[in-house]
Amino acid sequence: MPTLILVRHGRSTANTEGVLAGWTPGVALDERGAAQAAALPGRLAALPIAEIVSSPLQRCQETIRPLLDARPGLTAHTEERIGECHYGDWSGRKLADLKDEPLMDVVQSHPTAAAFPGGESMRAMQTRAAEAVREWNARVERDHGADAVYVMCSHGDIIKSLVADALGLHLDLFQRISVEPCSITAIRYTRLRPFLVRLGDTGDFASLAPREEAAAGDAAVGGGAGAP
Repeated sequence: MPTLILVRHGRSTANTEGVLAGWTPGVALDERGAAQAAALPGRLAALPIAEIVSSPLQRCQETIRPLLDARPGLTAHTEERIGECHYGDWSGRKLADLKDEPLMDVVQSHPTAAAFPGGESMRAMQTRAAEAVREWNARVERDHGADAVYVMCSHGDIIKSLVADALGLHLDLFQRISVEPCSITAIRYTRLRPFLVRLGDTGDFASLAPREEAAAGDAAVGGGAGAP
């Protein structure tokens, strides 16, 4: 079966403002995010990409634009099911204001029980994304062969949930996974099992340097802004 290249969108204005964007319209890449997107074609230059699939949200569409410009033979397929988690009433709110919400402890420690007010559950988010990947795997294999490589541009929590699915990891543990903006995660699917062959690869180790402010123990809901 095919190899899936998962690209998280580049850094967005919501990332730098500390806002949980969700499906809020008009969330674009910031200056750094645009530079990350511009570098993406070079990072993927060695790969014979068969298809490009993207979340419908603006920050993902902007991230893949340079890749599409570099490969004029390809068009992007929009896939609603790999769009960001529907955070409902939390969408557009500052993460700093959300940290004291009782639900945040559930999101961090028991996400299978987490359902966002006016939005969706994290279980539903993972289910729809995993179903989309399985259907796209079959479509890409049918159209391009079992060794094909294709790209999906999506969001932090979606990618983390897909990694957990590939590893057979319970969703309650998916907050242990980290994927930075414009990072590349690769999963090779086979008849028997998936293999995680890259995880959150940015080629940049700046985010591993000690921070002036100690990192919190909680995961960044939505994926975080990456290295400063």
